[in-house]
Amino acid sequence: MLPLSGNSSPEHHPRKLKSYELFGRKNSFNSLLQQFHHQQSRLWLLLTILCLQILLLFIIRFLSLPLPLPLPPAISSAANRLHRFPSAAVSPASTDGDHCKNGRIFVYDLPTAFNEDIVENCDSLNPWSSSCSAMVNGGFGQRADSLAGVIPENLLASWYWTDQFVTEIIFHNRIMKHKCRVKEPESATAFYVPFYAGLAVGKFLWTASSAEDRDHHCRMILRWLSDQEYYKKSNGWDHFITMGRITWDFRRSSDEDWGSRCIYLPGMRNITRLLIERNPWDYFDVGVPYPTGFHPSSQDDMSAWQDFVRTRSRTHLFCFAGAKRAAFRNDFRGILLDQCRNSTAEKCRVVDCAGSRCSNGTSAILESFLNSDFCLQPRGDSFTRRSIFDCMVAGAIPVFFWRRTAYYQYEWFLPGKPESYSVFIDRNAVKNGTASIEAVLEKFSREEVREMRDRVIESIPKFVYGTGAVRDAFDVAVDGVLRRFKEQEEWGYKWK
Repeated sequence: MLPLSGNSSPEHHPRKLKSYELFGRKNSFNSLLQQFHHQQSRLWLLLTILCLQILLLFIIRFLSLPLPLPLPPAISSAANRLHRFPSAAVSPASTDGDHCKNGRIFVYDLPTAFNEDIVENCDSLNPWSSSCSAMVNGGFGQRADSLAGVIPENLLASWYWTDQFVTEIIFHNRIMKHKCRVKEPESATAFYVPFYAGLAVGKFLWTASSAEDRDHHCRMILRWLSDQEYYKKSNGWDHFITMGRITWDFRRSSDEDWGSRCIYLPGMRNITRLLIERNPWDYFDVGVPYPTGFHPSSQDDMSAWQDFVRTRSRTHLFCFAGAKRAAFRNDFRGILLDQCRNSTAEKCRVVDCAGSRCSNGTSAILESFLNSDFCLQPRGDSFTRRSIFDCMVAGAIPVFFWRRTAYYQYEWFLPGKPESYSVFIDRNAVKNGTASIEAVLEKFSREEVREMRDRVIESIPKFVYGTGAVRDAFDVAVDGVLRRFKEQEEWGYKWK
């Protein structure tokens, strides 16, 4: 899960001329007309009229071009350069009458080589151990019975040891039962491709595999899609896919680099991609939450969990769960571990993840989040990490050091005002010793902490994956995609 160089550049979209630009051009021609009138030249007047007609045609052409998708308020000046997309705000569950007002979904029945066969070969999905236990229970993994005593007994059935790379299975299972799914492609406005791209490439990432091996499944699916009537009709603009790894695992620039070339292959360009980490400069990447271990099966379970974490007595100001990266010079995680261990009166709870202490099947991380007001969230091997969502589902307030860790990733799922649910600390100030994490966090009053925690807790339904009985991250993602496709049609926001 290493970040790659060679990020794609921002797309340049045609823009509507601003009013002052239009008036400026008209004023220039008014001055020109006055000059021509002064010269009393019939020839020049005819030429002026001709030029004015050309200008009007030029203006009309620009006014008729599609508007770019709206940008929400920028978090910083750098945000203006990032691709954003329409908000998919959570609303109460829709009635059957208007549930599909943004469109209906057709799910391709792919050859089993693209999904079922991959799961059946779960013993070989990574070079170290079998992944079969992660595939059970619809991708939720094994039940987390060992959490007994850590969480309320009545909620134990909603907790699993869920792997972070199983969103493809979760989305596939849920979309097959979606209310807006149709079996006739001619009545669909969106087309889902249930290809397990992340699971397919995962087995090749850590071995001496060839570029051909890493690209094999993706080339096959794009060849298969290229023969499908509705894919050819839209050139992929109304198609979407879940790719259960970070975007950089699919953006290999040269054969010697990390990962697959899937996103760069012909045919993938216009397909909307749901990934656990997106490239903020690529419009077609949509960041969706990493799976956590909490999968509520009813609204009662969701409400009970929110009440539990809201009323939890927390014994530590902040916590950090992670391991040093010995290969990195001035490793930032090591700095955080040192600050945590050196906090006064043991205000920081540390979970050193060296070895297997933080692997699935242990409760140390969840306990540390449940017992802390804040949780430190540096970047992982890439800019994001699953721990962001593990932390927030426990009702702890995340502390970020890179804006790309969350603010530029999960805009459909997290509150629009970062300061309402999180704290941002300049990592360089931490590195050079001018900022003490403990001192920064102690400045927040108990009331401010309570308000931020409430904002985190009320957002939990938007970033967890349930069984379908609760409006959750899956619903937010699918509704967002359908709204995006509808607005693309209304605005004519496409290229050929």
